[in-house]
Amino acid sequence: MNALTFTHCITTESIRIKRMATKQDTEQLLERQTAKPPPLYQVALLNDDYTPMEFVVAIIQEYFNKDRETATQIMLSVHRHGKGVCGVFSKDIACTKVEFVLTHARKAGHPLQCVMEEV
Repeated sequence: MNALTFTHCITTESIRIKRMATKQDTEQLLERQTAKPPPLYQVALLNDDYTPMEFVVAIIQEYFNKDRETATQIMLSVHRHGKGVCGVFSKDIACTKVEFVLTHARKAGHPLQCVMEEV
């Protein structure tokens, strides 16, 4: 019976040690996570004299999930100010969106430019 009690104590102690290690690991992980957030990038469309406004609106709706009214406002910003910001994303997502927009525009025969800039 003493052996059983001794084994139980070891098991309980092992669990306690594992819990302490887990708590320390969690604290270290939280310190690393809160240290510095990843940089964000804004994805913007640039004005040109050839891409139709309706095509720009359709691109904004399709790739940036904007409603028609918001997409129209962004398109007008592109038209009037030379640039319109479609959204702010992490680097990988911003890069992917730029590639999708450029590929779609080229396939449709339009010279629409899409860029990403660090915020």
